Amino acid sequence: MNRPVFVLGGAQTDYSRHFAREEKTIFELMGEAVDAGLDAARVEPREIEVAHVGNFVGELFCHQAQLGGLFASLKPEFHGIPTSRHEAACASGSAAILAAMADLQAGYYDVACVVGVELMRNVPGELGAKHLGVAAWTGHEAEEARYAWPYLFNRFVEIYDERFGIDRRHLAAIARINFENAKKNPNAQTRRWVLTDESFAEDDEKNPLVEGRLRRHDCSQITDGGAVVVLATERFAAEHAKRTGRPLDQTPRIKGWGHRTAPMGFDEKLEVAKLAKSPWVLPHMRMAFEDAWRRAGVGGVDGVDAVELHDCFSITEYMTIEHLGLAPVGKGYQAVESGRIAASGETPVNPSGGLMGGGHPIGATGVRQLLDAQRQVTGTAGDYQVAGAKNVQTVNMGGSGTTTISFVVGA
Repeated sequence: MNRPVFVLGGAQTDYSRHFAREEKTIFELMGEAVDAGLDAARVEPREIEVAHVGNFVGELFCHQAQLGGLFASLKPEFHGIPTSRHEAACASGSAAILAAMADLQAGYYDVACVVGVELMRNVPGELGAKHLGVAAWTGHEAEEARYAWPYLFNRFVEIYDERFGIDRRHLAAIARINFENAKKNPNAQTRRWVLTDESFAEDDEKNPLVEGRLRRHDCSQITDGGAVVVLATERFAAEHAKRTGRPLDQTPRIKGWGHRTAPMGFDEKLEVAKLAKSPWVLPHMRMAFEDAWRRAGVGGVDGVDAVELHDCFSITEYMTIEHLGLAPVGKGYQAVESGRIAASGETPVNPSGGLMGGGHPIGATGVRQLLDAQRQVTGTAGDYQVAGAKNVQTVNMGGSGTTTISFVVGA
């Protein structure tokens, strides 16, 4: 990280909105996010020199590809600038961020707009689930499942139960924390939901089984949404600081990053861990975290004040807690029982509500996580602000743990 990349700001759409019911397309969704993001970052459209779009399945949900062209169509000022679209399943937004960083660190450009976008509520649920299943290995796994992703992540529940034992109450507690955090987030999809104790219990009416042992409120949301961050080199960030009155040393930057990819198939991942004799279920995830900490110059998770992580399912957060070192391997429950991951805890996890409470428009999730990290370290997160947050880590996962991308953001 010898050439710093600064996060000037950004915005997200309201994740509770249903854009198809509003008769709006992915183009309008992208446009709203970009307008709000540039306004929040206090950057003019003419100043954007390059754009990167994170999106997973625009072709399937919207019959639309070439999303970089949609970006160029948003404003006359964008005509002719270079754009690219990036796909890494649920880590698509973070992949777009990495590409923008590379452009800036190489000295090609000084200002990049990164937009993550996904329109997903415009098709029936079962068709949507089929579309999302393409991030698994088509024809090789989950063929017998009604819902591919709950099916595959339930296998992690079974693996943890076999190796260490797992208490469903801890998974329910993780879900409850995220849904409660979301109530403080004005853009969270579930902020107005009314949930009771039965919503997190083994109640087949209030919390029905989806696949295996995973129930409705163990799962993240199907969401329409967009998120934008504006990234810049030190040269532009210094000029921007003079213009806005925020000192450069108080402007957040991406201090470190980690990016690792495992084999596509679920069973292949387990075999890799077995051959490596790793204590981690997903050793490449741990490697991504260690890369991010090393590049950021922090000693580990104790060097960050909060984490925005990929809780696509409650078991995903449970596993990630251990891979981060918030609890020992096989004892993720300790971080739950001690209150460490609660909003008022030592290391709050998903103060925004995460994916379960906040919403999960797939291509936008990694961008939204970086945006929330920027808000936390600038003290602008509102009611879900973590007091005194100086360094915040993001964790974005694609597929059945196939892609892991993590950033550490701080001023």
